[in-house]
Amino acid sequence: MHGELPKRLLTKARGSTRRTLAVAFILLAILGALYYVFGGPAAQQRRAGRFAAEGPVPVLATTVTRADVPVYLDAVGTIKALNTVTVRPQVDGRLLSVNFKEGDDVKKGDVLALIDPVIYQAQLDQAVAKKAQDEAQLANSRIDLERYEKLAATAAINKQQADTQRALVAQNVALVKADQAAIDNARATLGYTTITAPLDGRTGIRMVDEGNYVRAADATSAIVVITQLRPISALFNLPQQELPQLNAAVAKGPLTVEAQRSDTDEVIDRGVLRVVDNQVDQTTGTVKLKAEFPNANLQLWPGQFVNIRLLIDTLKQVVVIPTGAVQRGPTGTFVYAVKDDNAVAMRPIVVQKQDEIQTVVKSGLEADERVVTTGFVRLTEGSKVAVGSANATPTPAERAPPRDGQKRQRQRRSNAPTPSVPQ
Repeated sequence: MHGELPKRLLTKARGSTRRTLAVAFILLAILGALYYVFGGPAAQQRRAGRFAAEGPVPVLATTVTRADVPVYLDAVGTIKALNTVTVRPQVDGRLLSVNFKEGDDVKKGDVLALIDPVIYQAQLDQAVAKKAQDEAQLANSRIDLERYEKLAATAAINKQQADTQRALVAQNVALVKADQAAIDNARATLGYTTITAPLDGRTGIRMVDEGNYVRAADATSAIVVITQLRPISALFNLPQQELPQLNAAVAKGPLTVEAQRSDTDEVIDRGVLRVVDNQVDQTTGTVKLKAEFPNANLQLWPGQFVNIRLLIDTLKQVVVIPTGAVQRGPTGTFVYAVKDDNAVAMRPIVVQKQDEIQTVVKSGLEADERVVTTGFVRLTEGSKVAVGSANATPTPAERAPPRDGQKRQRQRRSNAPTPSVPQ
C-alpha cells in the first residue's frame, strides 16, 4: 500500500513533464512561423515589392511621327487567262500531223496541225478551171458585141440582136465573178486544213491524236486549248459601300493593284485596274473588278487564288502611332500621352484610319509627342511612369499587311472615320 503511492506520484510527474515539453515545442513552432511571415527574408521581399509598386509605373512609349500612309482596299481574287481559245477543226478530214508539244509556248500564226488537203485542193482546181472556161466565153461574147454594134449602126441588123448580145456579155461577166467567189471560198477552205495558233499563248493537253478523222460539226473534236498568260488578269469583288471612294479614285487616273500570296502576303506581281463592272450584283451586294498583270515570270496561273490590294489613295504627312497605343473607354478612343515630367495624361483622339499595325490620328495628337504603347494596367490620369524604349512606328513601306481575309475585312471597316471623342 505504502509502496504503490510513490509509483503513482512518479508516473504523474512524468506525464506532466511530457505535456510541458509538447506545449513548449508548439510555442517554438508558432514563434518560428511568425518570424518567417513577418521578419524573415520572404517578408522583406514582399515589403520591397509593395514599396516598388508604389513607385513610377514601368511602361514602353514611342514618339508620334508624321508619314505618308497608303490607303488600300483588300479582297480575294481569282487569276484568269486574259484570252482562252479552244482550237477546233473548221473542215472535215484526217489529221495528218500535230506540230506542237503539250505545254509549248506558241506565237500567233504558228502551225499547230495539218488536215489532209487533197479533196479541198481538187475543189480549188475545179473552181479555177471553171473560171477560165467562163472567161473564154466572156471574151468571145464581147467580140460579138462589138461586131453587132457596128452592124446595128449601119442598120445592117436589127438593134434588138445587139441588145441581146449586150445582155449575154453582162451575164458572162457575172459568171466570172461567181467563179472568182467560188475560187476564194475553195482557197479559204483549203487554208483551213492548216490549223494555226490564233494568238500568243501556251498550249494545254492535246485532245486528239495524229491520224484521227476530225469533223468541223463535232463539238468534241477540239485539237487543243491555248491560254494567254502574258499578260494575265485577275477578277475580284468589293462591297458596294466602297464604290464612292473607288469611283473617285478611278477618276483621278489608273490605280495600282498588288497580287499577294495567300499564305505569306508576299507581293507576287503589280498591275493596273482595268475594269469596274457597270452594275452591282444584287445577290451579294458586291461589284466585280478586273485587273491586269504583266506576269513576266509566270508567277500567276489561271485558277489561282490570290490576295488583292488596290491602292486608292495616299494620306500625305499624317500623324501616325502604333495601334497598340490606342485605348477605348466610355467616351471613345484615347491614348496615354507622356508629358515632360514623366507623368501621363489621358488624351482623347479622333481616329481617321486604323489597321493591325498603325493608326492614323485625325486630331488630338501632334508629331514628336510621346504615347504609351505597353504597360496600361496601373495607369491613371497623372500617374508617374518610368519610360523604356519601344520599337519605332514602322513606315508604310515596311509594315506587313494583314495575313488573312478576316483581318482584311476588319481593315476595310476601320477605314471609315471614327466619331469624334468629347474633349
